[in-house]
Amino acid sequence: MVHQLQACNPPLGPQPPNPAFYSPKQQTLQMKEKVFSLSGDDFTVKTVEGTEICKCKGKVMSISDKKKFTDIQGNEIFTLSNKLLSIHKSFHAEAPGKADFEVKGHFSLLSSKSSVHFTNAADGQQVELEVKGDWFDRSATITYGGRPVAQIQRSFMNYRQIFGDKQTYYVLVAPNVDLSMIAGVCICLDEKENEK
Repeated sequence: MVHQLQACNPPLGPQPPNPAFYSPKQQTLQMKEKVFSLSGDDFTVKTVEGTEICKCKGKVMSISDKKKFTDIQGNEIFTLSNKLLSIHKSFHAEAPGKADFEVKGHFSLLSSKSSVHFTNAADGQQVELEVKGDWFDRSATITYGGRPVAQIQRSFMNYRQIFGDKQTYYVLVAPNVDLSMIAGVCICLDEKENEK
C-alpha cells in the first residue's frame, strides 16, 4: 500500500473547495456497508479518527440503481446512477448546481479498469483519473497523470462481518482531493465487481 501521497495543487475534485470534503493533509477514509440492508446499500463515510464526511443511501428496486450522497446535515452532494446503455458498467454522478462526474468501465482480462471524468472546480480543467484494481486481493489505485491520489483496500468478507451486517473499506486519499468523490468512485468499483 502507498503510505504517503503527494498533495494536489490546485485541489482536485468536482465539488467547490469545502472544508467538509477536502483536507490539507492525507486522510484515511473508513466506509461501512450494511450488507443486508432492506433499503439498498447504505454507507457511512468517515475518517479513521471518526469524523463523518458523508453518507450514501441506496434505493432498492431502482432500475438505474441510484445512490444518493448527502453531507452530515442531510443536504444532497450528488446522486450516482448506472448508465444503462453502456457496454461496460459505467456510472454518472449528478450534483445539484455543482460539477458532475462520470465513472466509465473498461475491458480488462485479469484486473478491473475504469476512468473518472470531470471538470475540476478549482481551475476549470478537464480531468481524467485512471482506476486500476486487483480484485483477487480487493485493492485498487486511483491515479492522476500517473501519480497516485487514492489507494483502496478491502478485506474479504469474514464470518464476523457477515453476522455483524457490515463490510469495511479503507481508502487512503491524498491532500486536497475531494473525499466525497473518491467515496463515490469506491462504491462504483464495488458495484462493478459485485455484478460479476
